[in-house]
Amino acid sequence: MQFKRLNNAIVTEKYSEESLRDQKASATIVHLGVGAFHRAHQAVYTNNANVLAAQTAEDIWSIIGVSLRSATVRDQLVPQDCFYNVVESDVSGSNRFLVSAIENVLVAPENPQAVLDAMCAEKTQIVSLTVTEKGYCHDVVSGDLNLQNLDIQHDLANLDSPKTAIGFIVAALKYRHDNALPAFTVLSCDNLPSNGKTLAKVVLQFAEKTHPALAAWIEQQAKFPNTMIDRIVPATTADDIDKFSQRYGYHDLAMVKTERFSQWVIEDNFVGERPAWQKVGVNIVNDVDAYENAKLRLLNGAHSSLAYIGYLTGLDFVHQVMENPELTRFLTHLMKVEIAPTIVAPQGLDLQQYCDDLLQRFSNPELHHRTYQIAMDGSQKVPQRLLHTVEYKLKNNQAFDGLSFAIAGWLRYTMGVDEAGAAIEVQDPRAEQLAEIYKQHANNSDELINAYLHVHSIFPESLQSYPAFKESLNYWVNLIQELGAKAALDKLLERVEAAVK
Repeated sequence: MQFKRLNNAIVTEKYSEESLRDQKASATIVHLGVGAFHRAHQAVYTNNANVLAAQTAEDIWSIIGVSLRSATVRDQLVPQDCFYNVVESDVSGSNRFLVSAIENVLVAPENPQAVLDAMCAEKTQIVSLTVTEKGYCHDVVSGDLNLQNLDIQHDLANLDSPKTAIGFIVAALKYRHDNALPAFTVLSCDNLPSNGKTLAKVVLQFAEKTHPALAAWIEQQAKFPNTMIDRIVPATTADDIDKFSQRYGYHDLAMVKTERFSQWVIEDNFVGERPAWQKVGVNIVNDVDAYENAKLRLLNGAHSSLAYIGYLTGLDFVHQVMENPELTRFLTHLMKVEIAPTIVAPQGLDLQQYCDDLLQRFSNPELHHRTYQIAMDGSQKVPQRLLHTVEYKLKNNQAFDGLSFAIAGWLRYTMGVDEAGAAIEVQDPRAEQLAEIYKQHANNSDELINAYLHVHSIFPESLQSYPAFKESLNYWVNLIQELGAKAALDKLLERVEAAVK
């Protein structure tokens, strides 16, 4: 085991963490999608709550992680007894700490029954998710379950061996219903508008297709709190692991890196018990909407915008984007002038200061967060991160050039070729559809933009009633293609900054 090579200080720390496990966990969280974000965010809060609980003889919680696709995370964590390090960094330096909240990792494709057994166990009170937007198998515009999704079709026909998070949740709740066990809380931790309500909708629609009585029971007995999660967690690289090994004297194949900042807001809407997260910095509130809108539109909207424009201008990392004066001016305008006025801030949040804080967080040179990583799955992200804001601007007759430019940058990215003529491997569930649209209409910009806007699983039909949006998108897509992203950005800055003067 890799951790046998720990130095004395870390051995002491590891044994201290193991003492938490000696106090048998009284309750369990099953987490679907045990990737880097979960390990740097929700698992850390649970670990911290356990540390406090151990001091006051309160309940200890364990997490059973589930990978819905590959065995990679299991093969990293299990040989280390599921211990791993989180490295937090900012411009002042970095620190690391050990996390022991995860008890085991299951790989769903290898043994779906083991996953269902964990979810159906009486002491499992929460099933949480970080499966990304596409893991909800829904139409991002309507919010409805996508019944054309092949994995959903499989799960509807084979509920005893599901593939999707939705299938596993319904299968586990069906077992609990049939065996007179209480339902559990289903806790979405993904960047979706009203993520709890969205998850409840697709779960109920799935259940209705299989057992209508089950759907009624789930609606009455299960809870789906809305949440807002905020922490920047880049993918861990082999170089990160090597640097960690050199600094601390042992290999941790499951380590994750992140920024110091972390936030979690949860709607107070649970079936049963929950960890004492409120004691370790989690905000438990009656309404998450205001926090969610600020984060989705400002942080996530800006993140996607800088990713596409940054990638097109040849920048690999977010901190490199922030070192570019023109791109920083673009982001500052986008956030402070176009997006912030669309948000009703939660009490105590100064939106202009929030924008400044986000710009500083994006500038963190220690994270090495790739623009390509953020650019993935744009068809699932752009609607809630950018298009909802555009609709607000259109309804209120407000300027939206920066937003339109960002969306044009995404469409240019999906064309699959960069400005040097090299192929872009567009990782997106609708990559083929968008590429085919470009192939068919590349020589006629009006037809091209019209075809994009008729993909109603991305662009709401309501946008069709605003010719100004189509005209603006057409203009910026053409300009980016004609001049390149850098020169087109200069034209945008001239326009928006002249309008502000």
